[in-house]
Amino acid sequence: MSKIAFQGELGAFSDLCCATYTPERTATPYPTFETVFHAVTSGDCAGGMVPVENSLAGRVDYVYRLLPDRGVAVIAEHFLPVRMQLMVTPGTDPAGLKTVRSHPMALSQCRRMIARRGLLPKAALDTAGAARELRDDPDPSVAVIAPKGAAAHYGLEIIEADCQDEDRNVTRFLEIVPEGAPFPDNTGAPMLTSFIFRVRNIPAALYKALGGFATNGVNMTKLESYQEDHTFRATRFQAEIEGHPDDAAVARALEELGYFSADFKLIGVFAADPYRTNPSFGR
Repeated sequence: MSKIAFQGELGAFSDLCCATYTPERTATPYPTFETVFHAVTSGDCAGGMVPVENSLAGRVDYVYRLLPDRGVAVIAEHFLPVRMQLMVTPGTDPAGLKTVRSHPMALSQCRRMIARRGLLPKAALDTAGAARELRDDPDPSVAVIAPKGAAAHYGLEIIEADCQDEDRNVTRFLEIVPEGAPFPDNTGAPMLTSFIFRVRNIPAALYKALGGFATNGVNMTKLESYQEDHTFRATRFQAEIEGHPDDAAVARALEELGYFSADFKLIGVFAADPYRTNPSFGR
């Protein structure tokens, strides 16, 4: 059975995403995003699953900065609904709790519950790691916020289920493989294309570079910029558009982009996750 890498520990949301969308592969934990990317490019794992955005907490900027230059390509996106669970060592009296531990993003998504219980939030490296630490060092004054699977994996007791502030809490993941692997074919189903580019140093270069998408009727769903050096002069843009590079309109728009770009790199072509048709998407 092939392996798929994720950052964190067993029972984490990334582990759940792997189990949900690629159950035929063995989910394999790695301590950092860098080691996940290395596991993919070295061939230790057939692919990787990395979070890039959360509907409440925003983008995972570090992953986006790794994507262009670490020898990987994106072949799929997956949206995972996030449900937070408050858990303790079995038999703990909830009245004696003083502290709650979790990843900072998870803590930020459960502020109302934390305030209601009068707990002191303390950051951990990841949600499942906090659960493992509580199992290894039981403390009746400490609770953990983590996925349901972490409670089962580390033998903890859930004392408040679905404790996140908002029900519409969703994390977007990207599935990565080694660069050079074939992208999905153009089947006519809704597709997305992701790329990075630098514009030429001429007046209105960005305006001209993006004009082809408007004139060809190609919808751009994401455009973000990054400063690349300490002079604030070198800017790289990361973009996503609807469509496949083989679509005639997309091909024309990308060709026009090339006229005004000093550098261009395709980093992903993938099917749009069906979650995008959810009525709450984008609201």
